[in-house]
Amino acid sequence: MKNTPFTAKHLALGAKMAEFAGYNMPISYTGINEEHHTVRNNAGVFDVSHMGEFILKGEHALDLIQRVTTNDASKLTDGKAQYSCLPNNDGGIVDDLLVYCIETNKSYMLVVNASNIEKDWNWISSHNTNNVEMHNISDKTGLLAVQGPKATEYMQTLTDMDLVNLKYYTFVKGKFAGVDNVIVSATGYTGAGGVEIYFEDQGDNAEKIWTAVFGAGEPHGMKPIGLAARDTLRLEKGFCLYGNDIDDTTSPIEAGLGWITKFTKDFTSRAVIEGHKTNGTSRKLVGLEMVDKGIPRHHYKVQDAAGNEIGYVTSGTQSPTLGKAIGLAYVTKENGAEGTEIFISVRDKALKAKVVKIPFVQ
Repeated sequence: MKNTPFTAKHLALGAKMAEFAGYNMPISYTGINEEHHTVRNNAGVFDVSHMGEFILKGEHALDLIQRVTTNDASKLTDGKAQYSCLPNNDGGIVDDLLVYCIETNKSYMLVVNASNIEKDWNWISSHNTNNVEMHNISDKTGLLAVQGPKATEYMQTLTDMDLVNLKYYTFVKGKFAGVDNVIVSATGYTGAGGVEIYFEDQGDNAEKIWTAVFGAGEPHGMKPIGLAARDTLRLEKGFCLYGNDIDDTTSPIEAGLGWITKFTKDFTSRAVIEGHKTNGTSRKLVGLEMVDKGIPRHHYKVQDAAGNEIGYVTSGTQSPTLGKAIGLAYVTKENGAEGTEIFISVRDKALKAKVVKIPFVQ
């Protein structure tokens, strides 16, 4: 297993560790519920240094990004970012990612899922027909996500960059906690507000940033948070997790990602996905809330009242905020309307649930 720049910190803090995407990652420290509420109500720090980062440079960099992603990156200017996905040749999703515009039309950073770094690199490289300069900086980039309503207030004390007024899906670059060339963005995966801190993992940069971040926030109750609470937080907001809710077999349209799919440009399998948009899809990703007691889990079958199989659960948990079980599932189009009664097969029992609007938590 690989380590992040902060693995020793997690171990020293007694975190429950496990392998995730090839890395030794903290799953929880004091418990999922406590960590979840810390982020929702105050601020918490996630080590997400396992994520992948690619730099694309040159006069054809934007053209390459436009051809391999569904969103329209030509709308980006310096300091702006967008959520997008890489479609495969069949209308499925290679990965979802973030596109950061470092310098308009010249330099971009792509942030991809840890489990897909090699896959994404090979996919983008296979479409690089105009010699775009590509750099995989994943192994030398550290990343902390400081999330929660109080996060920017605490982090502002560590930099002259304006973080308090940082708009959603924008970023700044400068000195942070005494470290130069740090990117601080507002593209969080928890829906609780906050920032992400990207830095070059060299010298004592990681030590400086970790010490400063906790020095600023810990006196106010900010705590380290594991990946388990990250999952409950993102699910409450209905954010997709690659490998669960979206993958190579799911269309952006059926996954509810039509808003990041722009047909004003050409991209891989555009015709296929445009067909999904025009003609509709046989299934759709919906939110579900349990009526009967039980938790929907990944790959549990979904049935209608007659016992017919109509889909499957992609993600599910007990929501710490709502105090009830929630999940995401692909169901047939006919059963996807809000309020529809459905049943989740749990250990051969059909437990009642209903289709609800996403996000689960505003």
